[in-house]
Amino acid sequence: LGLTDAALYYYVRNKEELVYLCYLRAGDVGRESMDRAVADGADGFDIVNRYIRYHVGAMVGEQGPIAIMSEIPSLKPEHREHILDISRRHSARFESILERGIADGSIGPCDVRMTGNAIMGSLNWIPKWFHGDPAVAANILDEFPRILSAGLAAR
Repeated sequence: LGLTDAALYYYVRNKEELVYLCYLRAGDVGRESMDRAVADGADGFDIVNRYIRYHVGAMVGEQGPIAIMSEIPSLKPEHREHILDISRRHSARFESILERGIADGSIGPCDVRMTGNAIMGSLNWIPKWFHGDPAVAANILDEFPRILSAGLAAR
């Protein structure tokens, strides 16, 4: 960012707080993407597709990069519990969308926990290997929704 330590620590107390704030932002981006998908979607499958597209779009677009939540154990206990709660609620909500799609017939029967983990894991790992190339961003945005939802469609 080109900031000195003094400038950075004017806004945050320490590195742990900075990581915590980055994780809160990542949680907000995921929640906002899901809220938008639920509002815009017609059925469970459509909501899942939209969520993937909106979340990927945020991560590889102007809102990116988004923090990978890989260091949650290093957070102090109250921050760790807060981030884990956000993550659990997000996962549970996604699983309920998958269940909705199964119930409305737009998604074939599946183990919603494993399916949710597979999709979320794929999305959450994008910042690990994506480094801002606009052509790659466009390709991710085109391909990830298709790839990640291909096995969900009711047959």
